[in-house]
Amino acid sequence: MALDSGSATSVSGDVVAPIAKRVPKERVHHGDVFIDEYEWLREKKDPEVIAYLEAENAYTEAQTEKLAPLREKIFEEIKSRIQQTDLSLPFRMNGYWYFIRTFEGKQYSVQCRCPIADPSDWTPPSLEPGVEVPGEEVVVDANELAEGHEFFSLGVSTVSRAGDLLAYAVDTVGDERYTLRIKNLRTGELLADEIPNVAGAHWAEDGLHLFYLTFDEAWRADKVWRHRLGTDFADDVLIFHEEDEAFSVGIGSTRSKQFLVIFTGSKITAEEWILEADNPTGEFRVLMPRREGVEYSAEHAVIGGEDKLLIRHNDVVDGVKAVNFVLAEAPLSDPSNMTVLIPHRDDVRLEDIDAFSDKLVLSYRKEAMPRVAVWPLTADGYGELRDIDFDMELYSAGQGANMEWEQPLLRIGVVSYLTPARVFDYVPATGELLLRKEQKVLGDYNADDYVQQRDWAVAPDGTRVPISLVMRKDAAAGPKSLLLYGYGSYEAAMDPSFSVSRLSLLDRGMVYAVAHVRGGGEMGRLWYDHGKKLEKKNTFTDFIAVAQHLVDTGVTAPDRMVAEGGSAGGLLMGAVANMAPELFTGILTNVPFVDPLTSILDPNLPLTVTEWDEWGNPLEHKDVYEYMKSYAPYENVEAKDYPAILAITGLNDTRVLYVEPAKWVAKLRATKTGDAPLLLKTEMSAGHGGVSGRYEQWKEIAFEYAWVVDTAGAGDN
Repeated sequence: MALDSGSATSVSGDVVAPIAKRVPKERVHHGDVFIDEYEWLREKKDPEVIAYLEAENAYTEAQTEKLAPLREKIFEEIKSRIQQTDLSLPFRMNGYWYFIRTFEGKQYSVQCRCPIADPSDWTPPSLEPGVEVPGEEVVVDANELAEGHEFFSLGVSTVSRAGDLLAYAVDTVGDERYTLRIKNLRTGELLADEIPNVAGAHWAEDGLHLFYLTFDEAWRADKVWRHRLGTDFADDVLIFHEEDEAFSVGIGSTRSKQFLVIFTGSKITAEEWILEADNPTGEFRVLMPRREGVEYSAEHAVIGGEDKLLIRHNDVVDGVKAVNFVLAEAPLSDPSNMTVLIPHRDDVRLEDIDAFSDKLVLSYRKEAMPRVAVWPLTADGYGELRDIDFDMELYSAGQGANMEWEQPLLRIGVVSYLTPARVFDYVPATGELLLRKEQKVLGDYNADDYVQQRDWAVAPDGTRVPISLVMRKDAAAGPKSLLLYGYGSYEAAMDPSFSVSRLSLLDRGMVYAVAHVRGGGEMGRLWYDHGKKLEKKNTFTDFIAVAQHLVDTGVTAPDRMVAEGGSAGGLLMGAVANMAPELFTGILTNVPFVDPLTSILDPNLPLTVTEWDEWGNPLEHKDVYEYMKSYAPYENVEAKDYPAILAITGLNDTRVLYVEPAKWVAKLRATKTGDAPLLLKTEMSAGHGGVSGRYEQWKEIAFEYAWVVDTAGAGDN
């Protein structure tokens, strides 16, 4: 076993912390020499590596054994609040109402459908949990597919236009390498067609051809293939190959079903290719050739009786870069001949445009919240643009399942930290919102017992950073136990959302807070730009400023605050652990990206080249190398006191490899001072998304929250 000092069990039968052996390995770039003593942990198939991870798991289990009663209590609380036999609100598509059922005791969901009785009736059928309706069919039962597998994930699941065929993909390891199968929904027969290692799939309108994506060795979706049903996948036709290693591809259709679309893009550049949908074996043609730094997406619309392209882009308009995007109209025959419909605004980020036969739906972001607007189409062109507003201080609004080109209603969803998810049908003709479904929270939950609010911290450079806070109204006065969440990468916005499991923290007097730091997308594209590459440290200093603000304003105290972040948010956790350990009593991090420099320096690792637009290229640029090394958590571990740390990873993760938190914890254990607990938990049969199955996921949440409650001093009740 890979330990410097004996086994993981010793005196008095207690489990002691495993100490990883040191195997110095030299890394040289730009004249800088770094000695990595734990890179040997990368050898996943080495029994010594597995033994070390299992020793860490045994130590974590022993250290958290005292929390078992609290874990079980939180798990039961989560279960008791969730209607376990339930169903989703049905949505219309191609002659059927589609919906998802869940059943008590079953780990996974069941996708179902029933025929539409009256094509003119857009009122969803009244369905009861656990009660089958006439004509109901099971499309795919994930519980059946998961039988015999320790891990299971259902990837793409798409029904052909005629409704007779289902293409679905499964992963039974956790490495996101999905195998595609096709099922005849009329007979239940599984067809012989089987395609390994797919990244996504999309039906042609004829139902005879299926387009799918595959990965290269760096785990980048780089190829689009066309498969004809009943043929061997070895005979499939490669129709698009993206050779630029910074780009990834996808495929879909316009909502009008008139065009197939291949979209390819990096993090800063985009390009689209189209083909008439009634000619799936034809040649795709480029809409607008790629230009570095220009992103665009096109949607087909019929405006005033004419086919048009609606193009959302961030190119230069009137001499000014439209960083938050504009919306333009162009002839189908000449996409570059654009007329701007919605100009650029510094305070509004235009995120998406969806075209229907008689209206457009705009998704946009303003004041750090996602919103929706509807723009009717008239015989002459465009009507009056209307915002759909919800009377809440903090909320997230967005489109639901709107699958049809012609539909008189729009499915809209809204949620807040206090309000369980609500789904409405919006009537564009009247502006009426018809409440169709609200997430049911069992027990005595009352939103009026809680409060959500927006606060602002000031970063070192003077930037105001938004904070979202939620707590019980009757929370004790003075500093409270608090969980502070952060992410801050890829322009991902951490929008308001409701969580049943979070109630187990709030009801123990804890505060839940979100630091909307730069690198995320909450405040527009520049908010993202100022938290990436050579401005990445703004993400970390923003988070520290938020934590300090919460202390200074008396909301919490350093001995009562736990920080949380996962994946790229794990990089944030590792950085603040090094930069401001005194502000936190604990740090919880899932699949943390804590060894970014090692990863980004290796173009052979999954996704590395595509990440250079986010972090910079330290291979070519010395300034990027030096900057990344100055904040990389692994390189900057020091001999000082750290907060308690719980790091969780998955052995089969292909996005953030298990070796990153393993190396980080090993180095921390050998270097840090003080006696704060340091725990590593590796899920030996899971990937980036953690364990599979909802009950197992609830148990994992209970494990984490019990640790948070104990570490933050929120009591053990």
